[in-house]
Amino acid sequence: MALGDLMASPFSQSSVAVSNRLDEFSSREDEDFGGHIRDSETASSSGGNAVGTTTTSMAYLPQTIVLCELRHESFEACIPSGPAETGLVSKWRPKDRMKTGCVALVLCLNINVDPPDVIKISPCARMECWTDPFSMAAPKALETIGKKLQDQYERWQARARYKLQPDPTVDEVRKLCTACRKYAKSERVLFHYNGHGVPKPTANGEIWVFNKLDQSYTQYIPLPVSDLDSWLKTPSIYVLDCSAAGNIVNAFIERQDWNSSGSSGSSLKDCILLAACEAHETLPQSAEFPADVFTSCLTTPIKMALRWFCSRSLLRDTLDYSLIDKIPGLQSDRKTLLGELNWIFTAVTDTIAWNVLPHDLFQRLFRQDLLVASLFRNFLLAERIMRSANCSPISYPMLPSTHQHHMWDAWDMAAEICLSQLQSLVEEPYAEFQPSPFFTEQLTAFEVWLDHGSEHKKPPEQLPIVLQVLLSQCHRFRALVLLGRFLDMGPWAVDLALSVGIFPYVLKLLQTTAIELRQILVFIWTKILALDKSCQVDLVKDNGHIYFIRSLDSLDAFPEQRAMAAFVLAVIVDGHRRGQEACIKADLIHVCLKHLQLATPHEAQTEPLLLQWLCLCLGKLWDEFPEAQIIGLQADAATICTPLLSEPQPEVRASAVFALGTLLDVGSDSPRDGVGGDEDCDDDEKFKAEINIIKSLLNVVSDGCPLVRAEVAVALSRFAFGHNKHLKSIAAAYWKPQSNSLLSSLPSLATIRSSSGGYTNSSQYMQHGSTISAQIGPVMRVGGDSISGGRDGRVSASSPLSASGMMHGSPLSDDSSQLSDSGILGNESSSNGVINYSRPRPLDDGIYSLCVLAMCSLAKDPSPRIAGLGRRILSIIGIKQVVTKSMRFTGGSVRQGDATATPTPHLAGLARSSSWFDMNGGHLPLTFRTPPVSPPRQSYLPGMRRVCSLEFRPHLLNSSDSGLADPLLGCGGTSGTSERSLLPQSTIYNWSCSHFSRPLLTAADDNENILTAREGREKIALDCIAKCQHFSVNKLSNQIASWDTKFDTGTRTALLQPFSPVVIAADENERIRIWNYEEATLLNSFDNHDFPEKGISKLCLVNELDDTLLLVASCDGNVRIWKDYSLKSKQKLVTAFSSIQGHRPGQRSVNAIVDWQQQSGYLYASGEISSIMLWDLDKEQLINSIPTSSESSISALSASQVHGGQLVAGFVDGSVRLYDVRTPEMLVCGTRPHIQRVEKVVGIGFQPGLEPAKIVSASQAGDIQFLDVRNHTDAYLTINAHRGSLTALAIHRHAPIIASGSARQLIKIFNLEGDQLGTIRYYPTFMAQKIGSVSCLTFHPYKVLLSAGAADALVSIYADENSQNR
Repeated sequence: MALGDLMASPFSQSSVAVSNRLDEFSSREDEDFGGHIRDSETASSSGGNAVGTTTTSMAYLPQTIVLCELRHESFEACIPSGPAETGLVSKWRPKDRMKTGCVALVLCLNINVDPPDVIKISPCARMECWTDPFSMAAPKALETIGKKLQDQYERWQARARYKLQPDPTVDEVRKLCTACRKYAKSERVLFHYNGHGVPKPTANGEIWVFNKLDQSYTQYIPLPVSDLDSWLKTPSIYVLDCSAAGNIVNAFIERQDWNSSGSSGSSLKDCILLAACEAHETLPQSAEFPADVFTSCLTTPIKMALRWFCSRSLLRDTLDYSLIDKIPGLQSDRKTLLGELNWIFTAVTDTIAWNVLPHDLFQRLFRQDLLVASLFRNFLLAERIMRSANCSPISYPMLPSTHQHHMWDAWDMAAEICLSQLQSLVEEPYAEFQPSPFFTEQLTAFEVWLDHGSEHKKPPEQLPIVLQVLLSQCHRFRALVLLGRFLDMGPWAVDLALSVGIFPYVLKLLQTTAIELRQILVFIWTKILALDKSCQVDLVKDNGHIYFIRSLDSLDAFPEQRAMAAFVLAVIVDGHRRGQEACIKADLIHVCLKHLQLATPHEAQTEPLLLQWLCLCLGKLWDEFPEAQIIGLQADAATICTPLLSEPQPEVRASAVFALGTLLDVGSDSPRDGVGGDEDCDDDEKFKAEINIIKSLLNVVSDGCPLVRAEVAVALSRFAFGHNKHLKSIAAAYWKPQSNSLLSSLPSLATIRSSSGGYTNSSQYMQHGSTISAQIGPVMRVGGDSISGGRDGRVSASSPLSASGMMHGSPLSDDSSQLSDSGILGNESSSNGVINYSRPRPLDDGIYSLCVLAMCSLAKDPSPRIAGLGRRILSIIGIKQVVTKSMRFTGGSVRQGDATATPTPHLAGLARSSSWFDMNGGHLPLTFRTPPVSPPRQSYLPGMRRVCSLEFRPHLLNSSDSGLADPLLGCGGTSGTSERSLLPQSTIYNWSCSHFSRPLLTAADDNENILTAREGREKIALDCIAKCQHFSVNKLSNQIASWDTKFDTGTRTALLQPFSPVVIAADENERIRIWNYEEATLLNSFDNHDFPEKGISKLCLVNELDDTLLLVASCDGNVRIWKDYSLKSKQKLVTAFSSIQGHRPGQRSVNAIVDWQQQSGYLYASGEISSIMLWDLDKEQLINSIPTSSESSISALSASQVHGGQLVAGFVDGSVRLYDVRTPEMLVCGTRPHIQRVEKVVGIGFQPGLEPAKIVSASQAGDIQFLDVRNHTDAYLTINAHRGSLTALAIHRHAPIIASGSARQLIKIFNLEGDQLGTIRYYPTFMAQKIGSVSCLTFHPYKVLLSAGAADALVSIYADENSQNR
């Protein structure tokens, strides 16, 4: 298999595309709005009724799918874990590598004298170590056999010390054992016992040695196993080649049982036994075998196996057995016949052991000690051969039976192929040896398993063979590719491969210079390190990091491959100082920065995964490593990383924030006291660099992706810890009690002057989610050099807070301030919170003020997890949250099940009215005992007075002090260690690591199911659309369902699900309920968030043709998107962000108006601002701000569901404007159709069909205007539907009908020609209850169904009269 095929699948972080068929329609360009979006141009030219064409159907069925990435699965729910250091995964490492250091060879042969208990047959087995002892004098034979036995063992362990003891006495054995243990120390000792010349071991487990008198053997002396064990100690291995050897094994096991019952003595735990036969058996005497057949199998397995095989194969009549001793080559040279046979034999026996042994036992016997592993491989052969002679070798630990394993057939075949060449190779030394097809065939078998296997099937038995094949150059590439495919199947596969022993092989391969192996080796190491971080130590030790730095620096490599190399390097340096130092020495910082610079100009061609991992690698490299931070700052890393904060991929932005955040020096365990006067120039430069980094990060505090904001919070917490005293003094200055002037307490945010001489309009928001919040948008545009601050950390009266837009109301400063869900209190009193620095810092105060604002903004983030991070940062700078339990108020009553409201006594002082703190929905109301402070703006004072006069309900504070002490500063005595433990930890690295743990080469299994479900929904939708377009409605008054939502404040908005009989409704207090109107059952009920403000502005369905998400937009501009929302208590928050960046001067609320456009993936948001915010939910990014070109605010907004990029807005002054974000000027045209009575537009939308500019607009005055804004400025049709009381308008997406509702309990249905088709009246119930006004109307997307919500909490669903009553 070609490596290109392996890597053909892109390793992008994106989720799988839904289908190939969808791809041809979903070619949304990422360039700019000038590009053609979707097929809208074609669609618009095809007329309104051409439903049959593909173009039309695709215009009606959006192909864009958003918010289905890995990061959306469970961001709020859990903290991801990166590669493991210990646990399940590190079990693959042999616990203790061991070596056999000494070998004792004890031969009790007593040649020429048969033991009394053995009756030999004739002819009888005679060969000992392939030597006939009767072919020479007995002493010479004994010496020769001993020497040969040592040679045979040395082939397996050359470095061990060998001690030979022929025909010994008890004393000689004792001395031998003692000497061996003394030499081996803690290493293993092998004791080989050949007892062919002595009686069988006794039933008690005694072996026999000799008693020498006058140089002659006079008697056999028993030697108890207990003595032997006490002399040799452990770790040890015994090879027992004698009849009835099972007696010795039994004696050892009994001794172990006795020891474990409490007596002292040596443990069998590190004792291994290999015995030639069971207790009742004698050794084979057939002349076919050597006398020491067991020893021959263990020490000369190839010779023994071939001799035994030849006697049973077809070659027995043609092959001369003596040729087996002449097999050419070396066992260590795999290119020779002998070497190949040895290699195949090793692979076969390893494979048998791997497949039959328990995992732990395999590790202990086959991977811990080289000699033990070789002996056990050869023991499997001994079992096969000796069982054919009715003898059963045994071992301790016991092994399962393996003599009939099918892999022996593969060995027989390979042996036969090799032996068939033997004669010609011996006769012709230069004849070419033909390698066996064994390994090729086994790799093919492995490949077949990869095509059909899985985690739930039996593991591939060829895995040890793949390991062996890595040693061969000719098979290596294919083996690595197949291994890569296997590792990609999941962490279980990586663990299996590591357990079989793959690690040292792939580590050694990093020394190769073969270019063709680079890609697959990087992939394999990516998979290994995604599972087990501990390998970082081995890589650095073997200089493996150099290989990956070269791979990263190779421009001819694929971007995905270089991203993997960056991942491997990131793991190498993750929390590993030696790894960091080695990579610094190898110049990794400059390599990463170079590729970031190369990538930036070519955004379209750059693989986001590469950018992401370059940043993460840099962040991990200099994290907690000051020397690396200095190198990074000197290399201008901050400037190189900053442009990535506006990249379209959230993971890249979050990674860039991580890299910049880790450049901030947290300092020692105690926070820095500020910059002193005697620091050197380097510190000065570092300080300036940190300030520039913070300025960059403040631009993404309001990013649309929680993943990015979480990293900003982590970075700000590092800054807060490192610059603790500065920030505490700023926080103190905001809430410090004043004696003379209210204004003098304002901190200096500096005199605002932008490069153009100041800002002129509060709508000049920065792009890419750059503003922190409503109040600090203008400040963010200021160049840092113009900021000036006072020496004492405080300010002059010329604060930018008094400039336009800085101090004006936010939701918290309006009536929502009553919802005091938490009290915040400090417990430090310092001298007015002022810290005198030894010299002025011109940049300090302004940037620190912005940091405090950003921290407060994060503490009130719509994402609960980020809000929690924000509160932790505030605690670092001394703002302590006393009560965290929230209270939900519903008018004057408290909803059952919510926190009980307890009346509290009046507290001294009022909450501050200035709303610099009241950002993004006010989820962190603070209670301060300080006088109200406000800038001198006449227009603002009435609002300020109103805020100050509100009744506050803070929780009781446990403080006896009722004075105006500084309430915000944390305790000065807090130790640095405990404060440092408050620092939140970054999660982007661990999130990103999980990408590599998942399969990268194959699409997910559920792709086909997703596609099938999508196709089914598309078919239903197209059928319904065709029916809708040819629908002739007479009346729409058949009420098929009515639901009392039990909302205390009435139904605010409702929504019908497209493919299930479900209606979703929400109320003023942001409680959402989901109801099945066919079965009349409540499916789910949940709160949008814990701090309800002013209700829900809009409900939208995202990805309605796929796995549908519920988009909930609050009136404060916060957007939350939920999945699994219809499952009881199973709803999950997918993402949350603030869609409105700032609001108009003088306005105290946002009154957000939003709409979602599936075609383009855009969310449009506006309100009390002079622009429309354009969010790309795929990028989770603010990509543009459309100027409204109007003095008044938007009151209604509708995005075309057919033409991506088109939207229409209705304004408070009655005007209507059409926008198209694909055009450079964006505003297409504007008109003012509502001229009879100028009241705000309450409903607006596009007419059904593909016409791009036909609009219906309804004003509060009651008139409905039909417009074709591209052709006429005036309405071509006007309906006076209601008299001054129109509250809701609904336009069907496909059927030619509209509906309007009024405050007078009336709903009217019209067609597009202006004919009234029917009227629906709300009648009083039999209880004569008062019926509320119509609050919302919405049509089903694909059916003629209308849902109506009323102020009395009733939701009704109406169908055509012809539809069947339910």
